[in-house]
Amino acid sequence: MKNQADKSKKLLLLEKVLRFWVIAILKKYNPRIVGVTGSVGKTSAKEAIFEVLSKNYRVRKNEKNYNNEIGLPLTIFGCEGGGSSILGWLMVFLKAFWLVIFPVEYPEILVLEMGADRPGDISYLTSFIRCEAAVLTEISGSHLEYFKNVHGVAKEKWTLVDNVLPDGMAAVNIDNPVIAKFKSQNKNDKIEILTFGFSPEADIQAQEAFFNYSSEDGFSQREIKGLSFKLSYKGTMIPVRLNNVLARHSIYAALAAVAVGLKFKLNLVEIAAALTNFSLPSGRTTLIAGLRNSFIIDDTYNSSPVSATAALEILQEIKAPRKIAVMGDMLELGKDTESGHQMVAKNFLAAKGDIFFAVGRRMQFAAEELKKHNFNPEKIFIFPDPISAGRKLKEIVQDGDLILVKGSQSMRMEKVVEEIMAEPAAASYLLCRQDEAWKKKEWREV
Repeated sequence: MKNQADKSKKLLLLEKVLRFWVIAILKKYNPRIVGVTGSVGKTSAKEAIFEVLSKNYRVRKNEKNYNNEIGLPLTIFGCEGGGSSILGWLMVFLKAFWLVIFPVEYPEILVLEMGADRPGDISYLTSFIRCEAAVLTEISGSHLEYFKNVHGVAKEKWTLVDNVLPDGMAAVNIDNPVIAKFKSQNKNDKIEILTFGFSPEADIQAQEAFFNYSSEDGFSQREIKGLSFKLSYKGTMIPVRLNNVLARHSIYAALAAVAVGLKFKLNLVEIAAALTNFSLPSGRTTLIAGLRNSFIIDDTYNSSPVSATAALEILQEIKAPRKIAVMGDMLELGKDTESGHQMVAKNFLAAKGDIFFAVGRRMQFAAEELKKHNFNPEKIFIFPDPISAGRKLKEIVQDGDLILVKGSQSMRMEKVVEEIMAEPAAASYLLCRQDEAWKKKEWREV
């Protein structure tokens, strides 16, 4: 169980009250629950699952970062938190009371992203929020601050699978070797476990992924129209087009949604049709028009070695006259901080990038690694903060540049995108962290 000593008495009391009302609401309405967890890719999978299920069911998903002990109950209530206001929390509890006492049209399905920063997080959540379906997206070395190693992360995330209701289903990413090992050792024979991935061993397999272009030459990134792939399941093969997705790793989200859709009795054609409208949330490899006919891959929501590698693979695959990577620090890597940032440099070289911006003190490990590989030092720019990086980038951006911007949440790399986007007025709905609470926060070194 989570270390309760780290919490104030007020917070512990709040959690107990929220838990009480969650139990009462779930008992009354008995919604079917899909839980989603993993080191990365949780939100993308949640969005894809919501897109598939919402065509046939009343579905609710968590918004913002409502994926923990406080946020999940608020999602179940269908309201926002009270912040520091006592009156605000009284209104939250009044909403919960209303749901329990009076009949309302409650969602048939809840799609709940479940975060786990410390050991015991998933155990706590599943102790009162039982899932009929579980999705495990990826296991990596991100968020190691409170875990000894990747095995510890995997053990915590697999708790969601262990706690699926009898006759339920779990969908797991078989391409991840750590997940594959846990799956092979699984002893829970009361649930169905479907595997997904690109591996031939996957029950739900993606094949032949490629970019869609509206131009016949398939060259100009100006004409990119998302990704397509072939979906294979039990001998059936159908095409799937993801009009709003650039990242190949986001295909995993689509595959997870296929697994959940099958659990809820949808057929492959229905599922594929729904996925054409699947969009990633702001800041997750979205394509944005930049200054001087440049193109921005906005991946500023968060970062880890796994997601940074995937983002740089996109930079490698899309053709452009000049490729620029603006990479901010990756946080919570513990003992892997140096090696994780050095890996960014190696992947940038593999992507044949032209210019590298290192933002933050940790990303200087990447800059030094590039110099060791004889990368032109005049093409390496080092900045302490995203604001100065964005201003310099604004000076040098050229026609046709393809610019990847990425970093951990606290690095506020969306500020770089704000400087170079073609339509700054569209920032409020194109970029992440645009609400008033975030806008008021000044950037501080972390």
